[in-house]
Amino acid sequence: MLLHIQNDYNRFRQIIRGKIKQNLRKYISNGEMIGRKGKDLISIPLPQVDLPRFRFGHNGKGGVSQGRGNPGDPVSGNDEEGGGNAGNQPGYHLREVELTFDELAEILGEELELPNIEPKGKREIVAEKDKYSGIRRVGPESLRHFKRTFREALKRQVTSGEFNYKKPQIVPIRDDFRYRSWKTITRPENNAVIIYMMDVSGSMWEEQKEVVRLETFWIDTWLQYQYKGISTRYLIHDAQANEVDRETFFNIKENGGTVISTAYELCNKIIEKDYPLDTWNVYAFHFSDGDNWSREDNKYCIELLEDRILRKVNMFGYGQVESTYGSGEFIDFLEDQLGDNDKLILSFIADNEAIYDSIRDFLGKGK
Repeated sequence: MLLHIQNDYNRFRQIIRGKIKQNLRKYISNGEMIGRKGKDLISIPLPQVDLPRFRFGHNGKGGVSQGRGNPGDPVSGNDEEGGGNAGNQPGYHLREVELTFDELAEILGEELELPNIEPKGKREIVAEKDKYSGIRRVGPESLRHFKRTFREALKRQVTSGEFNYKKPQIVPIRDDFRYRSWKTITRPENNAVIIYMMDVSGSMWEEQKEVVRLETFWIDTWLQYQYKGISTRYLIHDAQANEVDRETFFNIKENGGTVISTAYELCNKIIEKDYPLDTWNVYAFHFSDGDNWSREDNKYCIELLEDRILRKVNMFGYGQVESTYGSGEFIDFLEDQLGDNDKLILSFIADNEAIYDSIRDFLGKGK
């Protein structure tokens, strides 16, 4: 019986994965889903999937409660009727299916055909993890193993002759209780950091930041699947650059002009100070509308990238978000000057719909 249930569950999960893959482009471009994430799970709304459910029917018998019923008899015994034109059919609801972020990343990788990343650096960082690997007779109630407890109770009742096969009932006693036990294991891990940089000048309005917010969510989902315990840093810039927390990164108001080099200088300082190249995998992403203060600063950005940053990172992704303001020439300048550097990946993001292909641009080489 348990095997049949497990097989049905696995088949249902495969159906769900198929539905999510079919609609992945829509989910990627829809910011509503990000609001459904929790600590370890995310809820995916699937209106196309009907979950199995019980339905009440006559089952060949008539009546309501006891005896035969007549049309209009209230089930609850209350004769009051509702007013208005209320219907008697169930409402239409979205079915929300919970997935872990690892499951979501697997689906993302399969659909976009993303290769697994080959980390660089030494495996010198040791992480500790508690693994539940045994059973014992004592422990806290939160760790009680119910299946093993009832199995012990059944064995005791059968061997003592207390078990009634005609009216089976299993009643555990204190000696039957079993609890999960654990041990702490250590494992080496590759360390990785993502440094996000965003232009917050006056031309980067809310719709441009929404594109950045969505794309960084999916980049995070994939990279955290590839590296456990990844670090994240957030930089914003207009005419000057500052490091901020995640909330500020996505909610700061637009203001000021644009000097892109200030963000690259700060990014380079952070890498040099906190992330030794032999033990860290560094990913940097910069999002802007491509309107820089001057061509002289464009040239300085090329110097910073070529002589410093690109030598230290696994990859540097520049995403240019469509804007109605400014020249937007920075992406063309990067292409002309550094287009042959395989660590630099450029992506033009016209709107939310373009995020799907932009993610493939950034992550499709498995760096």
